[in-house]
Amino acid sequence: MKQPIPLSPPANLLGHVTALKVAGVITATILTGFALWALRRILEPFVLAVFLLIIIDGVARLLQARLPVALRRLAMPVAIAAIVAVLVVTIWVTADNASDFAAQSASYAVRINDLLGLAAQRLGLRVTPTLAGLIHTLNPAQYLGVVADSFSHFAEATIFVLIYLGFLLASRRGFKAKAQGMFATEEGRAEAQRVFDQIRDGLQNYIWVQTVVGVIITAASAALMAAVGLSHIPFWCLIIFLTNYIPAIGAAVGVLFPAVFGLVEVSDVWRGAVLLVGLEAIHFAVSHIIQPRMQGRSLNLDPIVVLLSLAFWGLLWGVTGAFLSTPLAVMTMAILAEFAGTRPLAVLMSSDGKPYGDVAAP
Repeated sequence: MKQPIPLSPPANLLGHVTALKVAGVITATILTGFALWALRRILEPFVLAVFLLIIIDGVARLLQARLPVALRRLAMPVAIAAIVAVLVVTIWVTADNASDFAAQSASYAVRINDLLGLAAQRLGLRVTPTLAGLIHTLNPAQYLGVVADSFSHFAEATIFVLIYLGFLLASRRGFKAKAQGMFATEEGRAEAQRVFDQIRDGLQNYIWVQTVVGVIITAASAALMAAVGLSHIPFWCLIIFLTNYIPAIGAAVGVLFPAVFGLVEVSDVWRGAVLLVGLEAIHFAVSHIIQPRMQGRSLNLDPIVVLLSLAFWGLLWGVTGAFLSTPLAVMTMAILAEFAGTRPLAVLMSSDGKPYGDVAAP
């Protein structure tokens, strides 16, 4: 008796199934992106709070390794106090310099009119533009609502970040017990712990490298600004340091603010030009010589992934998304590497094809 020949599904049916899977993935991606955008007012402060919690944990671990055994209990309170102090100083420096800028706005207007007159003379313009004319043409009143909404959103987000951070710190002690309850086997708990350690170490290494690079760029920029005679140096240093955490373009954009302001404040145009060229040269040298050697393989993200992540999260969450784009990419790669179906995506995201580094894939 002949054995029945097993029937294989038609080729066109397999093609339809594959097309449906691709369509499902694309639809799920679009819906996820829309949900992230729609819930941005809730998710932004929460993700920032988690980011601050990881920074606090890294500072606490560093202090625990340096402090005597008797004082190691103080590591977490000292880390929390340090981060809160940095936030307070940031807000104070911003508010103090904003009021000073407003008080000197008249002198800045005169200098801008002089620069406009000089530019019109060099370009051979018949009519010399003025600041008042430019303001009338641009009609900034139509943007006041957007600016006010941005400040309101910033204040609201800051309050929610602190609230979320407080609750995360309060529930931190129960994380270990929750992990044991979520995973029934020791193997599952070990795998979850490995993923968490990989995400934490990747983020803390990224933060450490960006912080050191930011300090170097800020210190060199402060010396150049002091030599040129620029005012409000602490404020500009704060801007340069914070924008350094935006990958690829952050520091380059950050040094433009004091450079453009220098053209308005200093009386000599050449000093303003020297400031502009010098600040960009400092950024280029540190970002292309020192930073790659410090970073090495600690981040292990393909440069195109960094740029795409910056574009994606910047589109969804604006400046907050730009700050968090690289940490979120590191987290995404670590999670994708855990599942066989998504591991090829993690390999594509990595810079060397090894999302686990020197550790073998599960």
